[in-house]
Amino acid sequence: MAAEIHSRPQSSRPVLLSKIEGHQDAVTAALLIPKEDGVITASEDRTIRVWLKRDSGQYWPSIYHTMASPCSTMAYHHDSRRIFVGQDNGAIMEFHVSEDFNKMNFIKTYPAHQNRVSAIIFSLAAEWVISTGHDKCVSWMCTRSGNMLGRHFFTSWASCLQYDLDTQHAFVGDYSGQITLLKLEQNACSVITTLKGHEGSVACLWWDPIQRLLFSGASDNSIIMWDIGGRKGRTLLLQGHHDRVQSLCYLQFTRQLVSCSSDGGIAVWNMDVSREEAPQWLESDSCQKCEQPFFWNIKQMWDTKTLGLRQHHCRKCGKAVCGKCSSKRSSYPVMGFEFQVRVCDSCYDSIKDEECRY
Repeated sequence: MAAEIHSRPQSSRPVLLSKIEGHQDAVTAALLIPKEDGVITASEDRTIRVWLKRDSGQYWPSIYHTMASPCSTMAYHHDSRRIFVGQDNGAIMEFHVSEDFNKMNFIKTYPAHQNRVSAIIFSLAAEWVISTGHDKCVSWMCTRSGNMLGRHFFTSWASCLQYDLDTQHAFVGDYSGQITLLKLEQNACSVITTLKGHEGSVACLWWDPIQRLLFSGASDNSIIMWDIGGRKGRTLLLQGHHDRVQSLCYLQFTRQLVSCSSDGGIAVWNMDVSREEAPQWLESDSCQKCEQPFFWNIKQMWDTKTLGLRQHHCRKCGKAVCGKCSSKRSSYPVMGFEFQVRVCDSCYDSIKDEECRY
């Protein structure tokens, strides 16, 4: 599935320019070298490689380094030409690449984690390397001394990371579906807030420091936009994928959000259109339409001599309803529901045909 949502018509199909082959296992990270015809890749085959484009138009390996453990993630800082590679064994290795990208020198190893490194961010201003891992923690280490500055632990694997360079705030997504906002200090940190909205593990984050918006994608097939600057919390729920959302990129100048899912689906969201905020789900012991008890409401079931029903939620109004009162399905793109979702019967009747499509 390849979905493009409310974007300009394409006059021609994309053309494959180059294909880089050489790794013997899954490629876990690939980064373009700014202002250079080059690519840096890291792989589960334990190698990090630099590829440069030759006169033939093909990319050829320039340099590579074999690691002690499979490479799980990577960060590259172009101004200082420093590469940080996270590994399956929890270590992070730093390299410096020469100006002509034909030599790579090992700098140091950071014992950041006890398990697989899931994300890395380097801050040149603070000289910190910040990382998350499957040992359920976020760590930040001094790149000058190589010393650990601090760690913060979570109840689940820390899966993804974003960082605001100006304010030193870190966003950490985890496998419980929660996002934690931390203020990092030299030797300590404080929890600012937790963002709860996903029903599955958070797989990816994207931070826009200009508009101060955070985008998160998860295994519940959904994307949430969080208004951090306006302190509003969740503002949009976008559902346009049939599988786990695993990558996000927000183009600030064109106001487009690109999302990719594990089934190969790519969606381009126009964030410049007017959208309605999806409601928070309401909780109730009985259906908020017909007042029939849900299965845990033992007292009302006994009083009315009826069997309890399963609880559902209308995606348009957020009310807790039973299956009989929410038997209809409808798309509602203005609220981010590109596919048909459960709505209560009264909301279904209120949706106009033109509201089901953009």
